[in-house]
Amino acid sequence: MKTTNKCPKCGSKKIIRIDGDIRGYGAGNNIMVGMTVFSAVKVNRYLCCECGYSEEWIDPADILALRERYGK
Repeated sequence: MKTTNKCPKCGSKKIIRIDGDIRGYGAGNNIMVGMTVFSAVKVNRYLCCECGYSEEWIDPADILALRERYGK
């Protein structure tokens, strides 16, 4: 969905991106990498407006931080 702008389940092209969010106390759509919200990585969602299927994606620039924290 991210690269094709097409739903893999129903084939619809009615796709919206919902940006990840970081709020106080770790709330929002994110993954904590460190001890504070300043180190959180946003998780972006892609949603099909026809069937409701969704996918979550991490920006490539943030993958290294996740690998260092959780890849051991």
